[in-house]
Amino acid sequence: MTEGWFAGLAPDDPATRDRIRDGSADEPADWPALAVEDGFVADEDDYYATLHDTATEAARTAATERERADDRQVIHAIRAMDDTERMANELAERVAEWAGSRSDDAGTGVEFCRELAHEDADDPTGERVRSLAGRAVALDDERAALETFLERALPAVAPNLTALAGPTLAARLLSLAGGLKSLARTSSSTVQLLGAEEALFAHLRGTAPSPKHGVIYVHESVRGTRPEKRGSAARALAGKLTIAARIDHYAGDRRPALDDELADRIAQIRSNTEATDGSA
Repeated sequence: MTEGWFAGLAPDDPATRDRIRDGSADEPADWPALAVEDGFVADEDDYYATLHDTATEAARTAATERERADDRQVIHAIRAMDDTERMANELAERVAEWAGSRSDDAGTGVEFCRELAHEDADDPTGERVRSLAGRAVALDDERAALETFLERALPAVAPNLTALAGPTLAARLLSLAGGLKSLARTSSSTVQLLGAEEALFAHLRGTAPSPKHGVIYVHESVRGTRPEKRGSAARALAGKLTIAARIDHYAGDRRPALDDELADRIAQIRSNTEATDGSA
């Protein structure tokens, strides 16, 4: 852009917003003076007031578009799923405690709530317990529906990341990183520790050992590897997840070779452990 973001436009033209968002200047210039000379604004004060309003509108539009992006919808879904699961479990605990005060046969957990929700209440108090159990069941059903939504949505948003991590872990990584673009720009060492922030800060304070992994622990490649080799498995997994996120963000095509490469690397790590045990 060599003529200024205002060239050929009126101050209230929506195109000025796009010029602010997408344009750049080849070299510095006295833009206020040029805007006055161009007839875009009356004076320098008017120029800066218009620039402020246009930049604010450009930022607002960019934020709205970002929030409506598919990966942001996935982040909302995984956070809602976690919220519903937590609330369902908390309500189930309350139901178990309340029901236990009325009957020695009371159970625990959401499954007990499902049983209780279908029973007839004998009195007003029993009806309230039964109703509360129904709330816990409804929340658990919503959690399951959100999980199904993630399973369907993730392959379109991040096909390689989903294939490697599974939909739930992929969604958690996107949530922790702040989106697919942010995850694609994150180093594999950081991906390895996403979700382990408290343990990392405790380590930095000298009160805990260095964490080997964050939320990727739930992946079979890490959880299924012997404890002494889980650090190596976590590094291998984080490296492939980082590559997968970058392919998903910058290219978008599915590359099954990543799956095989991760499987081979994890098999190698585990075989090395077994060989060491055999030689001991």
